[in-house]
Amino acid sequence: QVQVEESGGGLVQPGGSLRLSCVTSRNIFSTYGMGWYRQAPGKQRELVAYRTNIDTTTYADSVKDRFAISIDNAKNTMYLQMDNLKPEDTAVYYCKARNVIRQQDFWGQGTQVTVSS
Repeated sequence: QVQVEESGGGLVQPGGSLRLSCVTSRNIFSTYGMGWYRQAPGKQRELVAYRTNIDTTTYADSVKDRFAISIDNAKNTMYLQMDNLKPEDTAVYYCKARNVIRQQDFWGQGTQVTVSS
């Protein structure tokens, strides 16, 4: 079992930056895949970025070259650095930890990101 909790959302102007944090209840990064997802009102939840347990990363086309995942093992924290934010990035952002071997997912409760003038 593992718990994850997101934070760092807020209101930012277009072109601005924000860094989201996902704190895990124990260090899991060598055995779990970690994902950032988002869900805008009336839309399906979508994958934004994914980091595997062997530390490779994948990004949705819509955020490539703007968003980046990083890990701080000492703090049991995964970050999502978001630069050059656009209004279409507005959504609730969720952290997910996946135990790949057991095929079990653990979700945070989300953090709101609003990009607006």
